[in-house]
Amino acid sequence: MENNKKEVLAEGRITEEMIKEMEGKKGLKLKIDNYLNNVDVTEMAIRSFANGVGDDNPLWRDKEYAKNSPYKGIIAPPLFVYSILPSAPQFGWRGIGGFNAQNELYFYHPIRPNEHIDAESIYKDFEVKEIAGGKRVYEQEEQRYVNGKGQLVCLYKQMNIRVERPTMRKRTEEKGKGEKKKLPEFPYPWTDAELKAIEEEILQEETRGSAPRFWEDVVEGEELKPVIKGPIGISDMVAFFLGGATPVRPFGHELVVKDKNQHSAWYFRDPETYAIEPVYAVHYNKYAAKSQTGIAWPYDVGIQRHCWQGHLLTSWIGDHGWLKMTKVQYRGFVYLSDVIRIGGRVAKKYIDNDGEPVVEIETYARNQHGDDTMPGFAIVTLPSRERNYWPLETRV
Repeated sequence: MENNKKEVLAEGRITEEMIKEMEGKKGLKLKIDNYLNNVDVTEMAIRSFANGVGDDNPLWRDKEYAKNSPYKGIIAPPLFVYSILPSAPQFGWRGIGGFNAQNELYFYHPIRPNEHIDAESIYKDFEVKEIAGGKRVYEQEEQRYVNGKGQLVCLYKQMNIRVERPTMRKRTEEKGKGEKKKLPEFPYPWTDAELKAIEEEILQEETRGSAPRFWEDVVEGEELKPVIKGPIGISDMVAFFLGGATPVRPFGHELVVKDKNQHSAWYFRDPETYAIEPVYAVHYNKYAAKSQTGIAWPYDVGIQRHCWQGHLLTSWIGDHGWLKMTKVQYRGFVYLSDVIRIGGRVAKKYIDNDGEPVVEIETYARNQHGDDTMPGFAIVTLPSRERNYWPLETRV
């Protein structure tokens, strides 16, 4: 049998011509048709998204419970917007590897079943910086989500980093040199006792629910009880993809061939199955992951991690609070077999410029090595006894 030559992920270079071309794209409203999902919101879509995140809050799935809540019916988790338009489309920078580095979201109204959501994505700006061995691009996109009443539901500001793939692999090789820089073992060698302890910790998760968490009762410096995700496996990734929060809508069979002919840099041929796979397969395909990072081990999706933070925050604030904004930075990867603890602490409480009693929360997402893979920040508003204030009165 003839051995086919292995195809690699496209390896472009950040040239002056490419930079000049992208300068002319600033302010462009991007074509998003192939990136949309769940624009017509359903209870099933909300439940599927929550299942993919691992969030069993009854507000997202229990009709009777939700009917008796301040929302008077099922609503979607705030970060459900990721399942409508997850991130800016693949755009420009042909053959250059990309990573979502930072996301900042502002929430104004809940999303409900039977609503239609219009979304748009704008390519705002970028900056090119010199790094060892090449260039790095920091690009900014902005996305808006509007409901059928014309209300802005969410404003989403995204920063991506574009790096030449050979440069990424070289940096990975350098990190692995020497005993002090030894790369982690894949998969992580969990013991049976450790796995049992993780499961017990997961089952102790708390959801505030219908009992109001009043602003006056919150103490600066108090810790949020973490939620635990992992060990991360293929089924966790599949469940998340089925929830719709993936920036790539995979094609099957004939459609893959046709799309590859139009966008060859977005695909590669797997050397084991000979199937055409999207570059997005870095999240579940060892060969793609190694071509991208130099490590033959798949890793999570950045926005997936952000959804875990959303799980933490909405469970903590309860049914009567509101998540005003959240911001996270993605530091490194969460690899399959990792366990992540998402927690936080109350950094500050005050009355903000909107006259609302708010709490600032600093969050983390630590793996089993103690690395914070996603430092984050959020502002929530809570009900207040002294002010007789209920955040949802102006939003529902």
